[in-house]
Amino acid sequence: MRRGLVDRLGADVVDAATQPGGFSPGVAARLTLADGRRLFVKAVSSKTNPDSPGMHRREARIAAALPASVPAPRLLDSYDDGDWVALLFEGIDGTAPQTPWQQPELDRVLVAIGELSSTLTPAPIAVEPVSELMPSVFSGWHRLAASAESRQDDLRGVDPWAQRHLAELVALEAASPDAAAGTTLLHADLRADNILLTPSRVFFVDWPWASHGAAWVDLAFMLPSVAMQHGPKPWEIFDAHPLGRTAPAAAVTAVVAAAAGFMIRGSRLPPPPGLPTVRAFQRDQGVPALEWLRRRTGWS
Repeated sequence: MRRGLVDRLGADVVDAATQPGGFSPGVAARLTLADGRRLFVKAVSSKTNPDSPGMHRREARIAAALPASVPAPRLLDSYDDGDWVALLFEGIDGTAPQTPWQQPELDRVLVAIGELSSTLTPAPIAVEPVSELMPSVFSGWHRLAASAESRQDDLRGVDPWAQRHLAELVALEAASPDAAAGTTLLHADLRADNILLTPSRVFFVDWPWASHGAAWVDLAFMLPSVAMQHGPKPWEIFDAHPLGRTAPAAAVTAVVAAAAGFMIRGSRLPPPPGLPTVRAFQRDQGVPALEWLRRRTGWS
């Protein structure tokens, strides 16, 4: 793979700096070439995680099709030998937002999310609806209830409020695919490690889950991770944001229910190959997501 990339680049790599963070089980590095060019490479093998190469292949198709108006790194080339898949992007001289979140950076990102939504409505490329691309995100409570009924999960550690209302949560979640429907191209995985800040711009990276849905869904999906990383509560941001203020209340509640169910149910599963920390990340997002859901439902 390294030889193949060097051949495509037409110059030797003189420095490779691994980038921490994120949940890809493969390579993520900033490259400096002998001719002075700076690039970013992400690469993964099916031996590390059987699903990740397919995600990289989809991201390559999405990144190649994104309009130049989208604040995302441009895809320069890709490599695929049937096992290893690598994507080469232009180098962005930026940094991820600080966590715990700092208010000035969070404000910049929230404005940029609104601008991104406007730029991507209607969706400029053909993709699946978010609920079709990510069915597990919209069926967490249903799957958790099924596991409890079959006694595969004793629900130990699940919040007592969620246990009391599990049947109602399943019914509420069932409305979430329609609630999330819309014509906006969504990133669908916004969080601090998928954002780069430069002095003048906010860039959104890692687009394998691009799909179409309601304009406010990206914001709703992101906010539990902001709260987890010591930012404001989800409702404090959502209710004040232009996207949140115009979102249908019942639809938002259904999607928040789906997000909470996905995180809580996911956190109880064994970790995927090569991703040992993702379940703790889901657990820690599930707490503020469930808190948001309790406020929205008003259920005691």
